[in-house]
Amino acid sequence: MSLWSRVANIFRGEQLTREIDEEQQLHIDEAIGEGRDPSEARRAFGATLQRREESRDVRLFSWLDSLRADTVFGWRQLWKRKVTSAAAVLSLALAIGACTSAFRLIDALLLRPLPVASPERLYSVFRVGNDIVDNKPASVDSWAYLSFVRMRAAVKDQAELMAISYSQRLDLTYKSDQEMEKANVQYVSGSMFGLFGLRPSTGRLLTPNDDLKPGAHPYAVISYDYWTRRFARDPKIVGRTFRLGDTIFEIVGVGPASFTGTETGVVVDIFLPTMMHPGATKDDWTWHRTLAQLKPGAAVEPIRAKLDATSHAFEEERAKGFKGMTKETIAKFLEQHVAMAPAAAGASDTQHDYHLGLIAMGVLVLLVLMIACANVANLMAAQASSRAREMAMRVSIGAGRGRLVQLVLVESAWLALLAAGIGGVFAWWSAPFVVSRINPPDNPVRLSLPADVRVLAFGAALTLVVTLLFGLAPALRASAVNPANALKGGSDPHARRRLMHALIAMQVAFCFLVLFVAGLFAGTFENLSHRPLGFSPDRILTLETVAEHAATPVYWDQVADHLRSVPGVDKVALCGFPLLGGDAWNGFVSVNGAPPGPVLAYFISVSPGWMEAMKIPLKDGRDFRESDTSPGEALVNENFVKMFFPNGNPLGQSIAKGSTNYQVVGVVGDAPYKNVHEPTLPVAFVPMHAVDGKGALQTRRTATFIVRTLTANPMAMASTLRREVPRARPDFRVSNIHSQADLVNGQTLRERLLAMLALFFAGVALLLGSVGLYGVLDYSVLQRRREIGIRMAIGAQAGAIARGVTADAFLMVLTGAVIGLGLGMASVKYVSTLLYEVQPTDPAMLAVPVVIIFFATLLAALPAVIRAVRIDPARILRSE
Repeated sequence: MSLWSRVANIFRGEQLTREIDEEQQLHIDEAIGEGRDPSEARRAFGATLQRREESRDVRLFSWLDSLRADTVFGWRQLWKRKVTSAAAVLSLALAIGACTSAFRLIDALLLRPLPVASPERLYSVFRVGNDIVDNKPASVDSWAYLSFVRMRAAVKDQAELMAISYSQRLDLTYKSDQEMEKANVQYVSGSMFGLFGLRPSTGRLLTPNDDLKPGAHPYAVISYDYWTRRFARDPKIVGRTFRLGDTIFEIVGVGPASFTGTETGVVVDIFLPTMMHPGATKDDWTWHRTLAQLKPGAAVEPIRAKLDATSHAFEEERAKGFKGMTKETIAKFLEQHVAMAPAAAGASDTQHDYHLGLIAMGVLVLLVLMIACANVANLMAAQASSRAREMAMRVSIGAGRGRLVQLVLVESAWLALLAAGIGGVFAWWSAPFVVSRINPPDNPVRLSLPADVRVLAFGAALTLVVTLLFGLAPALRASAVNPANALKGGSDPHARRRLMHALIAMQVAFCFLVLFVAGLFAGTFENLSHRPLGFSPDRILTLETVAEHAATPVYWDQVADHLRSVPGVDKVALCGFPLLGGDAWNGFVSVNGAPPGPVLAYFISVSPGWMEAMKIPLKDGRDFRESDTSPGEALVNENFVKMFFPNGNPLGQSIAKGSTNYQVVGVVGDAPYKNVHEPTLPVAFVPMHAVDGKGALQTRRTATFIVRTLTANPMAMASTLRREVPRARPDFRVSNIHSQADLVNGQTLRERLLAMLALFFAGVALLLGSVGLYGVLDYSVLQRRREIGIRMAIGAQAGAIARGVTADAFLMVLTGAVIGLGLGMASVKYVSTLLYEVQPTDPAMLAVPVVIIFFATLLAALPAVIRAVRIDPARILRSE
């Protein structure tokens, strides 16, 4: 009989039985027809049932048939216990879905290889050392292009180096300035597309010949995604031009559909040659990452050593021209060394910012999964106890231990498969939802989250592991049943209760750990959200504005005056860039002609009235006047005074950044400069009006208007102000509009996300743990009802009964809490970089999970206690 026939027969059981019976009867009839006695003929062929089973074993795979039968029986068992099965499926579904969602995010950001040739040979090149300011370990992945050129030449026989800039949201125009828009632009080596083995969707890609001479080849390649979103896949896109700054670029092609750049989390719209970047000829402008594609058979360490030597030689040569830095600071700067790390999944700031947080979330959802599995394992153990007589009967009629294990595991597999299906739907929705929460102003994170073979394989493996986690132990215990004892009702309930109590201790330990970590993340977000800012972000709009050509301060002041006349506007001021917008301008300063110190000072140019608009208090001296210029006067914050004037009054004293000198005319309050996570920086404020060496006012092309509105919702005026700027000066355009409050909130995106997810999973873990404890206590009361009835009959009080019912479980809860506390303390070092001003040993931080678990335990125990004290001793004893 063929293999396919034997498999097919498994699914035609009744028909196969009829065929076997008919065939046997045919043989009997033939024997009778040959003259044999009918009864003798039937005896010769043996018992019908025995022959039927022997024939079935020949005509099908018996083990597969038994699996089919167990599958049908398992489904009937689940359907028979609808409420219990639904609770188990839903708890597992939430845990499996959360794990799958976490995997999708971790895979998309950290694991999924770029769609390029040989991604396993791709490495990121960066420098490691100690920060020159605070002497803490730090890494830097930005490079000067002239250093890159030397390094590329040094290792050309062993690896191909590519310069790939950080993507930027830049202003560009098609047709006219009236159509100014933003796009993610990235400067890349002309060799990148060829090394990655990419082919254009239309036109051509950049080549090394497009990247030979500074400013010589204004060509652009747009991504397939941008071609689709912006141009609806216009086949005439090749040859179209756009203006970026003062340069007209020609689109020469569209990239492949699968490639959106190497900066994971960002979809690049436009690729330009690196030699078109203004920093390509400057040795002090670090603006791009360096990726190395190793040639087949090349080793990492020799390449790294060559790159390190070349980079060090370049920096030593460059350091000879450093001004405003002490010898100690320069020596510390030169101590940096080149390192290389695999970059098959790309390299981006999003990876750096979120990789640890995502791993922490992955651990939390894994703990939730373990809690859910322990819950279902307890449920299966209880059911195994109730089915002890059934299992004993199966053993008595010849079922082997393997068949009993299969029976229980198939039922567990049903639970896991149903949960995986529901969990898959949850993961399909939740992963994009989480990504949508990572939305910096004007630049949301975009990740590819396909439900492909990688995700499906993970889901299948997870389902198998979950089945074994919660099903194997009950299956083994069920298969070890002693038929004689079970049929007499003499199975040992204490052994099962010990297993269930141990699982409760594990659940509580994991639940405590999840609650503890969630408390750390929530505390971090709370501390950052309520950190004193030193200014008022309410009712403030920031209008990042660009002029078609560099304009004199007079024109910028004209626009500011016009905005002040707009109804609903309270105050208007100018600055180089907004606070907490991510920009920075720093340098080493000298005080009163002394040599510069090792501490970096930060600068920002502001107009008169900026302090008042931001509501930053003036502590001493005066604000800027309209006649103040840069270089000239300066305001400093209180932290600047502490750093550079610890023993004296700063007013009237001079500070210098390189050859630029300022006189301090005022002291203002402290405020965060670029990041709310870092300590307050020493900041000097200088006038917006800058003059050159001849005293002539300098022009500028970009600046930011700070507008304080009279309305509580400043964004309601955004469209009005966007129209008013070009109305004042037709060659001025608003590039970005944000509320200052959005910029502040954007600083805590990661912390908000971690707190939200951690608290959600903490709630799920607490709910699952409580349900698990309730189930164990309820099962305990059910198994001990005869004992409880006897105790009550001889005078035991309700309090004693309650203590007897809950004592073991409460001991397990206490044991689990202690274990969880130890796990929590051990976990702190792994998440410390994600925390802000949170002390894990703070009594309040430790007390919260303890109190929550205590009250959850009381609530979970209450139904079981009520059931126990309501047992009727007479009824129990009569039934015995």
